[in-house]
Amino acid sequence: MIASTQKLSVLEKAGYSLGDLAANLIFQTLMTFLAFFYTDVYKIPAATASFIIFVGGFFGAFFNVFMGAIADRTNTRWGKFRPWILWTSIPFGVIAMLAFSTPDFGENGKVIYALVTYFILVIIYSANNLPYSALSGVITGDMKERNSLSSYRFVAVMFAQFVIQVLLLPLVLICGHGDKASGFKTVMTFFAIIGVVFFIITFLTTRERIVPVQNKKTPVLQDLKDLSKNKPWVIMLFVTILVFITLALKGGMYIYYFKYYLNEPAIASFLEKIGFNHFTHWLNQKTGFQWPSDAATSGNSLFNASGIIFMILGIMFSKPLADRFGKRDIFGVFLFLSAAILFMFSFYSPFSIGLVFITQILHGFFYGVTIPLLWAMIADVADYSEWKNNRRATAIVFSAMIFGLKIGLSVGGALGAALLAKYGYIAESHDQTPGTVYGIKMSVSIYPCFIFFVAVIILLGYKITKKTELIIEKDLKARRS
Repeated sequence: MIASTQKLSVLEKAGYSLGDLAANLIFQTLMTFLAFFYTDVYKIPAATASFIIFVGGFFGAFFNVFMGAIADRTNTRWGKFRPWILWTSIPFGVIAMLAFSTPDFGENGKVIYALVTYFILVIIYSANNLPYSALSGVITGDMKERNSLSSYRFVAVMFAQFVIQVLLLPLVLICGHGDKASGFKTVMTFFAIIGVVFFIITFLTTRERIVPVQNKKTPVLQDLKDLSKNKPWVIMLFVTILVFITLALKGGMYIYYFKYYLNEPAIASFLEKIGFNHFTHWLNQKTGFQWPSDAATSGNSLFNASGIIFMILGIMFSKPLADRFGKRDIFGVFLFLSAAILFMFSFYSPFSIGLVFITQILHGFFYGVTIPLLWAMIADVADYSEWKNNRRATAIVFSAMIFGLKIGLSVGGALGAALLAKYGYIAESHDQTPGTVYGIKMSVSIYPCFIFFVAVIILLGYKITKKTELIIEKDLKARRS
């Protein structure tokens, strides 16, 4: 049966979005700073860090398949998916705090500690975020309400991304009084507490409205067999993997790009001209904190901020464009534009600071349009699966997204660390070789651009157009009633 109304209140949309804000305080840190934390804070060799990120991420990704089957077979008075958000809230916070701690265990002990904590973190993340994502597929069956929910959700994601990519490193240096290890532990403890509270709010403010009738229980292997024949699911799996490889690779390399490729005096001059240094001086006087004085940290923070602000603007355009032209077409066009903009970074010299920021602004806007659509398209794939097979396995369909996300995160993060090792990176050294500097430049331009282009090509095979969306929505409403 299905609830009488598919409309969602602002409270429910906001409450749901807080769950993604909580998860992304950790996820964005993993995607953007895990390699940096391992190499420059915990002092693990780049090649070893690459191994940890790759193996741990793959283990967590394959766990998603089992988690999807478990969530689909969960039945409580609270629903299938909401309980998992509650049950995993405290374990998620505790392991996130431990994963960014730096106990002095010696070289081998550090590697074991990092590997074990990262393994546990990705497992808990799966147990929390897969049911959370699947919840969006059963909160409402109304396509427009689902688009709206995705927009709320990803405004929250952008806020978390802003906090992590813009403020995390300055907060680490401020809270640790210059000691990055102490600062990471303090900041991540605070994020963990906030995350637990937000997960509980998500649990309390949401409802599961879609409860499809199951004539009989199906085995997990049958669900997986159905998925293997579901072409839109397969396509979105590969697109998701490629998108998150790109995000993890370029996101994790930006701090190195500012520290070792761009000219520091040129960054400082740019920040002075636009008034950023004056602003931070005023901020220091008003708050009593001391914003880090090095140009690379400030430049990287402002660079990320400019991209995120315009991503949020792009998200605002996402729903009306998708409602008019369909999710697939808008997603493909703007992902292509995002890839083309990334290619521009390959032409810039270390002194082209203004062009670097303008390009980031354009990339932020174009990519921002795609952000809600990726998740909304996965919800559509769950509807497509129910439409074709007369069975709804929402969580295991959404496992494609989380599986792809984990594979992308692990491959992208490991690829970044592996490229650092390949090009001879030496942690904290100001005298990187020309080859190392060239590798860093390629890692934020040509490599991610190519991966995005491949995703666009694969997306051409996705056949759930706007017309198909309307047919599926109409048929399912009739069937469920």
